[in-house]
Amino acid sequence: MSLLLFGASHRSAPVPVLERLAVADTDRPKLVEALMQSPVISETMVVSTCNRVEVYAVVDAFHPALEAVGRVLGDYSGLSHSELTQHAYVHYSEAAVEHLFTVAAGLDSMVIGEQQILGQIRSAYTVADENRAAGSTLHELAQQALRVGKRVHTETGIDRAGASVVSVAVHRARALRGADYPPMRRAVVIGAGAMGSLATSQLARDGIDDMVVVNRTADRAAELAAGVTERYGVSARGVSLTDVAAEMADADIVVACTGSVNTVLEVGDVHGALLARTNPAPLMICDLGLPRNVDPAAGRLPGVEVIDIESLRGDHETRAAADDAAAARTIVADELSDYLTAQRQAEVTPTVAALRQRAADLVEAEILRLETKLPGLDGHQRDEVAKAVRRVADKLLHAPTVRVKQLASNGNGDHYAEALRELFELQPGTAEQVAAPDTERRG
Repeated sequence: MSLLLFGASHRSAPVPVLERLAVADTDRPKLVEALMQSPVISETMVVSTCNRVEVYAVVDAFHPALEAVGRVLGDYSGLSHSELTQHAYVHYSEAAVEHLFTVAAGLDSMVIGEQQILGQIRSAYTVADENRAAGSTLHELAQQALRVGKRVHTETGIDRAGASVVSVAVHRARALRGADYPPMRRAVVIGAGAMGSLATSQLARDGIDDMVVVNRTADRAAELAAGVTERYGVSARGVSLTDVAAEMADADIVVACTGSVNTVLEVGDVHGALLARTNPAPLMICDLGLPRNVDPAAGRLPGVEVIDIESLRGDHETRAAADDAAAARTIVADELSDYLTAQRQAEVTPTVAALRQRAADLVEAEILRLETKLPGLDGHQRDEVAKAVRRVADKLLHAPTVRVKQLASNGNGDHYAEALRELFELQPGTAEQVAAPDTERRG
């Protein structure tokens, strides 16, 4: 049994594709049920957020399971096979575990370090468990992922990473703009997702008192703008992306921070804003998208300064945020190593248990045979003989059973387990019964 991950996120797919793939809370049980209809999938959970949809499945065979997951997601979203494969990513076995731990740590989010993903992973597991789709493998995996996320947030300052990037970009923009112009007051924020929300908050705290939120969906932009006005008393409104050139004409600063994998702000939009511009100050554009949201050619227009993520890497705060992210990745790597070691050792545990049971059965059989041959043994003598025989059996088994677990931690545990079964003539079904998954035992 291995873990398969099939997913799409802001790093791989454009917003329209993610919107079609997005799984509503009310639909998630039906999707889990549909996935569990496949005979090659024994456990599954679905993580769905505004920026990602990921299916984790415990499977018997890679290709049939991949086809099953793709078929279910295609039926649900209406996306064709080619559309799904174009924008999806697939991880298997150890790579799938590593990805989930990275996601739980907030390292794969639009806003590095955001903690909402922990609640979303917990929700995904809860739905799977309630619908009898989570067995021992997903239970251990989900719980470990949540522990990894909590440890990262406790032991590093990664929570501040996203805010630091916005803050540094705004401060850099102010410095480049110079003191010859009035303070920056009017901002345009392109993107109404997690990073857009972070940017509006930072700009409001930084003295911006007139703000326009631009988004492909105007309603979402208006919702974020209303929240900014309510929290900070800033004049804010939301508009559609089609109005971006007109809104930039009088802006002091533009912050582009969408989850799009394509360019959002074209050089033509910026040129159009400059033609209509009455503000004498240079137009400061902060491109915080990964990949870039702004056409690089915009930075070559007169009267425009573009600040991107790459240009911020040398800043002290940015370096500190990078250090926190590096520390988080170290934690993920350590936790992944420990998890995989435990899993590999668990692979041989049923065989070790079967071996010890076989030894115990042999000991009992020999004691019964001894009682038949020596009926005069009293109870104390019988107990002492039984203890001695059991000690011998335990000592003989101790080294091979400990050693096989140590060897299994480095991989190929199934080969070592097979060797034990062959050497000690263990019945093939014995170890499997010991390892029966929770989903089977629950009935």
